[in-house]
Amino acid sequence: MPVKSIKLNNGVLMPEIGLGTWRADETGVLAETVKKAIAMGYRHIDCAKIYNNQREIGKALRQVDVPRNELFIVSKIFQNKHRPELVPGAVDEILEELELEQLDLLLMHWPYAIKPEQESADFTADELEDVPIMDTWHAMEKLVDQGKVRSIGVSNFNQQVLEKMVPQCRIIPAMNQIEVHPYNPEHELVKYCQSQNIAVTAFCPLGGGKISVMNDNLIKRIADAHSCTPAQVALSWLLARGIIVIPKSNNEVRLKQNLRTAALTFDEIRMISAIKSRERKVDPSRDIEELTWVFHPDKAQCPLI
Repeated sequence: MPVKSIKLNNGVLMPEIGLGTWRADETGVLAETVKKAIAMGYRHIDCAKIYNNQREIGKALRQVDVPRNELFIVSKIFQNKHRPELVPGAVDEILEELELEQLDLLLMHWPYAIKPEQESADFTADELEDVPIMDTWHAMEKLVDQGKVRSIGVSNFNQQVLEKMVPQCRIIPAMNQIEVHPYNPEHELVKYCQSQNIAVTAFCPLGGGKISVMNDNLIKRIADAHSCTPAQVALSWLLARGIIVIPKSNNEVRLKQNLRTAALTFDEIRMISAIKSRERKVDPSRDIEELTWVFHPDKAQCPLI
């Protein structure tokens, strides 16, 4: 059964279920996973420069027997390439690694910059750099004009940043990719984005790591009622909210399961939305206090946009 698509604000269709590739850097394994996923019906692959696995993905894309125009490939600019003069080269490098001529969607991975010489995600406050978000964004807009990318968007952006950013954009972000799952529902941010015709993609849609979403008693009861897995319930809840999902797995059974949604009732959706447990997998302020504003804007002022 074909994966349904969501129409972005520029008219481009984006499959609502994709394959996540964060922390999927096992040489050889990822390429095979991508090929298997595409053979099963996946058409949306989520990538990023900092994941250090785009060459593996590019190798797989070259080997699949699916026309390029049927695939939807997303990638993200790392924070050390936010200076506007570095953005075109950063995208050229992404395209070279993925063996593509054009990206379907390019995201600004985070709303802050680090110094160009810092190529690792393991950085300190001393390596943060003041580059206005709009300088980076305007450079991304030019890439749409040049045909190197079809759509542009952001990732890990809070509502306060978006409210300052959107009025200054020539091209409104098509996407905000954020961590969303039943223990981090982001009700207000999702509502705001959708009100602005900015689509939302959920990364870590199943929680992952030490986050116990899959062991939640309510989710397990609903899964039993639908004869499906807790993961299918969590993904179906997100899709019911109009949110795109990018679960990651290299397990063939789970890859197939993640494509099959459950027909949740209105009451089941409401009950999951009302879960009180709160856990977040990703939060840079745990390591760098100066980045508290990213996910806790109530505790720290956002920088200049």
